[in-house]
This record gives sequence, structure tokens and C-alpha cells, in this order.
Amino acid sequence: MTIAFNAAEKIETEDQSSQQAVAVQDITPSITTAVPARRRGRRKRRERARARTISIRRLSKTELNRGRLLYPETDYWKPSTRSECKDMERPCPFVSCKYHLFIDVHPERGSIKLNFPDLEVWEMAETCALDVADRSGITLEEVGEIMNLTRERVRQVETSGLQKLEAVRDIERLRDYIM
Repeated sequence: MTIAFNAAEKIETEDQSSQQAVAVQDITPSITTAVPARRRGRRKRRERARARTISIRRLSKTELNRGRLLYPETDYWKPSTRSECKDMERPCPFVSCKYHLFIDVHPERGSIKLNFPDLEVWEMAETCALDVADRSGITLEEVGEIMNLTRERVRQVETSGLQKLEAVRDIERLRDYIM
């Protein structure tokens, strides 16, 4: 009897969900397809645009010269230590700082990675990686949201960083034996 009751309950809930989908179609006639029921455990889609990388090697000489003319290199004051920038205005206006989250410049290739191509600097919620580090104790998903990366990529970066720290510790232990 309980099996028949559960089966009847299941059929009844399926009928209700299909009626809800039809009701959604009736309310919004401009939508031609039925709204699919949301599955459990399914992750939400990315809300942000993917990061874009600009390779310096692919730019022509005219594009490079135009960039030099539009944005000449000038020396201006910018903070050089954490204590100088800790109490400054936010969002941080110094995009050329290596801790700024808006762009990353590859030290060897010179390629520029725009982490948030759909946002302007002043629209970003977090602009400094050091501010994020000061908060400590946030999840991989929160770090991924701040840096426009997936949770898996954040985990990979964390693992490789910990491996590099272990390698440095091993080298320092060996120095004691060599000297």
C-alpha cells in the first residue's frame, strides 16, 4: 500500500511541475520554449565573461607604435610597499601594480591578460590581491569569484604554490649540509 501511495504521490508531483511549466509559458508569451525544471546539484553558469589575453607577439608594429603614442611611459608616484597602499582609496587606481586584479602581465612573454574584460576598474568589487589575502579564510569559490577563475583552477594554483614552498624549504635544509 505504501508503494502505491508513493507512486501516486510521484505522479501527482510530476503533474504539478508540468502544470507549472505550462503556466510559465502562458504568463510569458514572448518565450517560445518551455522553461526546464532546475536539476539538483547542477552548478550555476558563469556570470562573468572569460578573461582575455592579448599577445604582444601578435600585435603589428603600427599597433605597438600607436600604443606608445597614446600611452607614453611616465614616471609617477605609486605605492611600493603594503604599508603605503593599505589606507589608500578603493578601488585601487594603480592598475600597473602587480597585485592589482584587473590585469596580469606575463613577466617573460609580455602578454597582457584582462581578467575582467566586461568591467571597468571602478566597477570591480575587489581590486587588490593583498586586500583579499588580509581577509583570510575564504573558500575556493569566493576566491574564484574575486579573481574570475573557476574553483578547480584556484585549487590547482593553490596546490602548485604549496609545492613551490615545500621545494624552497627542502633547498634551505640542504644548504645547512653544504656549508
